Amino acid sequence: MAQTKKAIVLGCGLVGSTIARELHRSRCCEVSAADISDRNLERLASDGVRACKADLGQPEQIAKLVRDYDIVLGALPSRLGFEALDAVIDAGKPYCDISFMAEDPMALDSVAKDRGAIAIVDCGVSPGLSNLFVGYADSKLDSTECAEVYVGGLPKIRRWPYNYKAPFAPSDVVEEYTRPARLIENGRLVVKPALSEVELMDLPHVGTLEAFNTDGLRSLLTTVKAAHMKEKTLRYPGHAELMRVLRETGFFNESPLQVGDFAVRPIDVTSNLLFPRWSYSEKEEEFTVLRVLVEGRKGSRRLRYTFDLFDEYDRQRGESSMARTTAFPCVIAAKMIIDGRWTAPGVHPPELLARKPGVFEYFLDELKQRGVQVSWSMDEIRD
Repeated sequence: MAQTKKAIVLGCGLVGSTIARELHRSRCCEVSAADISDRNLERLASDGVRACKADLGQPEQIAKLVRDYDIVLGALPSRLGFEALDAVIDAGKPYCDISFMAEDPMALDSVAKDRGAIAIVDCGVSPGLSNLFVGYADSKLDSTECAEVYVGGLPKIRRWPYNYKAPFAPSDVVEEYTRPARLIENGRLVVKPALSEVELMDLPHVGTLEAFNTDGLRSLLTTVKAAHMKEKTLRYPGHAELMRVLRETGFFNESPLQVGDFAVRPIDVTSNLLFPRWSYSEKEEEFTVLRVLVEGRKGSRRLRYTFDLFDEYDRQRGESSMARTTAFPCVIAAKMIIDGRWTAPGVHPPELLARKPGVFEYFLDELKQRGVQVSWSMDEIRD
């Protein structure tokens, strides 16, 4: 009889805890979870997940922690993501990660190959499923002309003044509004301010939202050749203007500001003021919406692929939609490694997985089994 695989999840916040629970429910392995928060660990222990208290901001602790596990899953804040990825790869362990790290994970590709380690990175909803969809369409086309990604997670009920609540780490949300957005225009890389080029979009199940530039293309900038590519975040109309006001006034600055006898970082004050207002209350309903459009040519035909995902708060399990749609792709990727469906060492973003026949269909089937529906179509464009 084959020995049961052992998995450990690094980080047990909203998404990490959902990863751990879903992995435990899948019964494909024994599951442990590591975090520095006793409260987070106690919640998971009551669900049958083994708890390991650890300071995951220390790469040496991560290296020791993962030594006895067959696979590692990461759900750490972006500031910890790259060092954790480096530590797990150095230990030679397979890794599936959702961390939106500022660094380029592909920089560790050669190290991963040398160690014989598999690392599937940016494996959430976007980046993640969005990459998978773009990669799948790109693999079916002779040439890809345009790829557009629109994604957002929002409370179902709008509340003034922000019309928004944050499912992720505060630092990651603010970074989305401050990090310059990289896009492809006319085959060239261009950089534009985050929150720029606001446009209104009408989407099924949702109505009218606004979309603005954010830096979410990441690996797609180099793995997919297209004349035009952009990623935009979706919010209720008016949110982008308010965030621009805060940013341009300096509320998101990290440099200390002298206030009387004290030096304070504006971002720390802003976080302490904003995030109690931005936190979801227990059982508060929200939704995730993702639309991906890819256009290109197949022979003499010009085609458009359209992918749509809409998911809502799971009342039965009390799981947020953003947590589900971010966690499930990571769990599905881990199952691929555990089951031997993906064995290639190296660092792999999801669009590279999608080039292998059957992977796209496997992800959609696994998502469907978990109650997440993706609709997609391929239509001919008449010139």
